Parts: sequence; structure tokens; C-alpha cells
Amino acid sequence: MSLTDHIADLIAPSIEALGYEVVRVTLAGSQRKVLQIMAEPQDGRVMSVEDCARVSRAVSAILDVEDPISGAYSLEVSSPGIDRPLTRPKDFDRFAGHEAKIETHEPVDGRKRFKGILKGVAGESVKIDSEGAELALPLNQIAKAKLVLTDALIAAHEAAAEAELN
Repeated sequence: MSLTDHIADLIAPSIEALGYEVVRVTLAGSQRKVLQIMAEPQDGRVMSVEDCARVSRAVSAILDVEDPISGAYSLEVSSPGIDRPLTRPKDFDRFAGHEAKIETHEPVDGRKRFKGILKGVAGESVKIDSEGAELALPLNQIAKAKLVLTDALIAAHEAAAEAELN
């Protein structure tokens, strides 16, 4: 198990108890390490600065006790943002109809990089309409995936934010 997977396993129960979900955990840097925790509210609302602070306090307490990272590091807690990474199968379903960039570990149909409209998850694959063809990319082969910032994505995000205000 990687260190980031171990950290995700350590913090997920507390974050979920607070009403959030872990989207991604990354650890970057060699001399000045930065642990980034990306989280979002379970109810689908937009993550606020107060939400980030709440998650940060909970994560800090766990990491202080468990001490999984050797040496000094900085903790950053953030929302996934509009052009968010897609890290879980439900993300591919949730954002079906939006454009995404996907990179695979191994070539699929002779290539590793894809851009197209998400069609959701079917079985163990992500369906994507890329260049007029529907492709099935195995979930276990996806190295990186993220939404592409488009007018449609911005409009959907603004509509969600507006709905929260009303």
C-alpha cells in the first residue's frame, strides 16, 4: 500500500463522519513536502473555505497522532474545483455528459491519452465518446483523469452554486 493510500485510509472515517468525502490524497516534494487532501461535501454542495478549515483541523489531529510522514511537511486541504480530477467510479457517472481528459497506464487502441465526452461507467470500464467513437477504458488502467473546463461545465457549476443559495 502506498503512503498516500495509507493516509487516505487513516483520515477517511473521520472526514466521512464530518459529512465529507476524500477525493484525492497526494504527497509532493522531496525537500519541502506538501500533503494535499482534496475533499468535498457528501451532499454535493460546493466546498467552502470553512469546510476546508474543518477538514484540515480533523486531518491535522489524526496526522499528529499517527505520524505517517517522516520529516516536516505542509498540509493543504482543498476542494476539487470545477475542472476537478476524476478519481472514483462515481465521478465518471456524476459528470457524464461533460468533457474529460483521461490518461491510461497502458495503451488502449494504440494510445494512452484520450479526450472526449464522458458516458459513465459500464462494468469495470469508463465509457468515453472520443473523436466520434465510443471507447471503453478499463478503470484499473486509468492513471489520471480530469474534467476539461468548458462553458457547459462552468454553467453546471454556477447552477449548482445558485441552487445552494436558494
